[in-house]
Amino acid sequence: MATGTGIARKPAIFLMGPTASGKTELAIELVQSLPCEIVSVDSALVYRGLDIGTAKPDAAELARAPHRLIDICDPAEVYSAARFREDALREMAEITGADRIPLLVGGTMLYFRALEQGLSNLPAADPKTRAALEQEAARVGWAGMHRQLAEVDPKAANRIHPNDPQRIQRALEVYRLTGQPLSSLQGRRNLSPFPYHPLKLARAPRERSLLHQRIEARFHRMLKQGFEQEVRQLLARWDLSPEMPSLRLVGYRQMVRYLLGKWDRETMIEKGVVATRQLAKRQFTWLRADPEVHWLDEEEGNISAQALKIIRSAFS
Repeated sequence: MATGTGIARKPAIFLMGPTASGKTELAIELVQSLPCEIVSVDSALVYRGLDIGTAKPDAAELARAPHRLIDICDPAEVYSAARFREDALREMAEITGADRIPLLVGGTMLYFRALEQGLSNLPAADPKTRAALEQEAARVGWAGMHRQLAEVDPKAANRIHPNDPQRIQRALEVYRLTGQPLSSLQGRRNLSPFPYHPLKLARAPRERSLLHQRIEARFHRMLKQGFEQEVRQLLARWDLSPEMPSLRLVGYRQMVRYLLGKWDRETMIEKGVVATRQLAKRQFTWLRADPEVHWLDEEEGNISAQALKIIRSAFS
């Protein structure tokens, strides 16, 4: 395949989709039929010890289809889109160097965009600024912080959900550090060429209600598997602040509030399910904005067969 400049680019497959849509299952099926190796595109799976609440592939699944970029950092670390791009490009180069095709699988849409389009020239995180924002949020709530963001950067506020404290904090942090809106700075990308031609697939049920049912069922399954104990162990072993990115992930954030006595168990479950559905909605929004995505439809039959047909047609 080639770009408009005539520079040949190697093939890669992006397998995307909302949470609980069955991406991992499909990816494992695909590597049984194709010369592919999986690279995880998931901001949660990078953390060691976050297994149940992230629906991380288990030992049997990883034995059938190893995943790169899983369990690569401690939960006390901060993992960024910039670090992901560097790590992913390295892993992809190793895969193509062995005459195989990178299969990038996950639901962290920001990572997919950073990989393909490059990164904005944004300031590094500043602990003092973040601490000040957290103190303000404790007083006015993240909904109040979102309203504050809407005053200084309406474009970013329109894009960021009021229930997404991590992204609200980052947008306000950037504004306070630079005096410029995040939405403005994001348009100035430090782009190194992406040396691959991505074929983009998305797995999602046609009926949103079906996905909602899966999300709720999976959350309850995680609880039965020991999700609460997993988070207790994380808190005990690592002495993590609830504001660490690893504990602000969907599901973990709600469980931490329950363990700190701020919510009862019923509220934790309700909030966890709702937050996961909101995440899925944001993922749908990202995917629908990309005209290059090939949607795989469960109602049309065998998902794996659909994907293989598209892949073989594109790469023949």
